[in-house]
Amino acid sequence: MSDNELGAFLRARREAVTPSEVGLPEGPRRRTPGLRRSELATLSGISIEYLTRLEQGRDRNPSPQVLAALADALRLSGETRLHLGRLLKHTNDHKLLCPAAETPVRHVRPTVQALLDQLDPAPAVLVNRLSEVIACTFGYERLAGPVGLLDGERPSLLRYVFTDPRARETYPDWSRVADTQFAMAGFDLARDDPHVSHLADELTVTAGTEFTDRLAASPRLPVRSGVERFVHPDSGELRLAYETLDLPDADGQRLLVHLPGDETTAASLDRLTGRRPGALRAVNG
Repeated sequence: MSDNELGAFLRARREAVTPSEVGLPEGPRRRTPGLRRSELATLSGISIEYLTRLEQGRDRNPSPQVLAALADALRLSGETRLHLGRLLKHTNDHKLLCPAAETPVRHVRPTVQALLDQLDPAPAVLVNRLSEVIACTFGYERLAGPVGLLDGERPSLLRYVFTDPRARETYPDWSRVADTQFAMAGFDLARDDPHVSHLADELTVTAGTEFTDRLAASPRLPVRSGVERFVHPDSGELRLAYETLDLPDADGQRLLVHLPGDETTAASLDRLTGRRPGALRAVNG
């Protein structure tokens, strides 16, 4: 495998994009397939010299912001952005030399599991400080599984909202949900945590401006309770009242509990979980 994977990737993608795809005229006598370096540099807001160094492997430590600008200019798909994010991790392995914070806990304490068992059939999910799903109730599986929220080896609420195209269909009020998930992660308060920092670098590349605009904005307090609209492929639009409960440990684990916000949603959740009507009562969110 080439020792200049990032540079080879950028050049290949540049040569695969036609000028018309990015709103540029084709022009006569084009010797280069796809975009010229000068065109990509202009579109992404970096210098030709710097782009040349990246492609030639003479600079292997671009900032996530630079890669996000290149990803936007090259019209990269979500899957391709994920690949670029992995290359970013490889080129920035020196970050692993930083003092490491505690590794995020990815298991559930027996007492917390017992609490989840008692919460069923209510949709409830336990996440760690990276918003990774650690455990959930059966009710949450029936709610979130069909929309893809639990896909993958290590599902994450934050990654789903910002990088999965299905999220915008799942959450009609996507922007508000994205604000809440971003604020819950506390990027502004955890700058010395290499795990959180790496997640921010990853999402800078894979999510683009939807994430970086929030990263650059003034910090917001997370909304810890309320009502959100959730579209289930079988049950249609649901109104879910939610509460966020912080657990008393250093890892920042939190429990997100959903309850039906109206009688229609209560009946839909009962059908999803196979419970008798009235197992979940509607609450005023």
